[in-house]
Amino acid sequence: MDENVIVISINHRSDIPKYQQLVNAVNDAISDNRLQKGDALPSVNNICNTYNLSRDTVFKAYSILKDNGVIESVPNKGYYVANETKKVLLVLDTFKAYKEVVYHSFVNNLPDNIITDVQFHHYNIDNFKTILNNSKGKYYKYVVMPFSNKDVPSVLSDIDNDKLLLIDWSIHSNSNNNYVFQDFGEAFFNALKKAENIFKKYRKLIFLYPTFTYHPKETITYFKKYCELFHLKYEVVTSPKLFNVERNVAYISTSDRMLGQFLEQCRNANLEPGVDIGFLSYNETPMKKFIYKGISVISTDFKALGTKAAQFVTQDKPMQCFVPTKLTIRESL
Repeated sequence: MDENVIVISINHRSDIPKYQQLVNAVNDAISDNRLQKGDALPSVNNICNTYNLSRDTVFKAYSILKDNGVIESVPNKGYYVANETKKVLLVLDTFKAYKEVVYHSFVNNLPDNIITDVQFHHYNIDNFKTILNNSKGKYYKYVVMPFSNKDVPSVLSDIDNDKLLLIDWSIHSNSNNNYVFQDFGEAFFNALKKAENIFKKYRKLIFLYPTFTYHPKETITYFKKYCELFHLKYEVVTSPKLFNVERNVAYISTSDRMLGQFLEQCRNANLEPGVDIGFLSYNETPMKKFIYKGISVISTDFKALGTKAAQFVTQDKPMQCFVPTKLTIRESL
């Protein structure tokens, strides 16, 4: 092995344990193709003498790399790179139908030597911290869906910026981050404009925004702006208990649970969606085109979001982009 293939930088004053710094250095060398399958690693004695580390520290680092399948040991010969597989961590909020589209689009656009571990934080900051703190140095790239919590930025700050991609929501992002976002504000507003003539056939427009939703509140701001611009009577309903369908009213909902309530109430009241009453659902799923003759949706392109995220992993280039939001009119309006 060329001694320049792996460059180890040990900061003896860092909060990161020395064994973890060594793990990170080996993973980085493999990710950057400075180390390849079959290459020998420096001996334990070499590492100890060169970087002033204890044998226990080096053995611990090499043991972690062995357990992760990154390296293997050959008796009386030393340690070697076991394979060129790279691992990527995908952190999503929850597992829903449209997140499944993101996931499959992401993994289907990665080469076979890149393995994806997927985790869900469920909008719980303790889960979020545990997932990312336990992943330090173990992954080639990190693709993370953030959420609204004051501790999120400090957790993300521990990940190298060139290895981190934020997806879906721009909250807690800065100008230096890599990202693939959807726009919950102006893009939503512009998509609604295309439904102006449809909405005007209803006497009122109601946004169903239940208290249990994590959907960004900026959507509500732009909903009100839209209604005021086009002189539409509107209302925002946040309590599912207060939701009762009304004839000649159109509803926009961020919750598929509320879509279920809507369809049930329509059946009980003998109201025909798209004729007596209207419904526009946020976030496309594979089934919405088949539900009750078709549910109209306003949605970003989740397949494109997953594809773009995969490009970040494979192309090793900075990425900053927004995925378009579009309106799809079906029978429910």
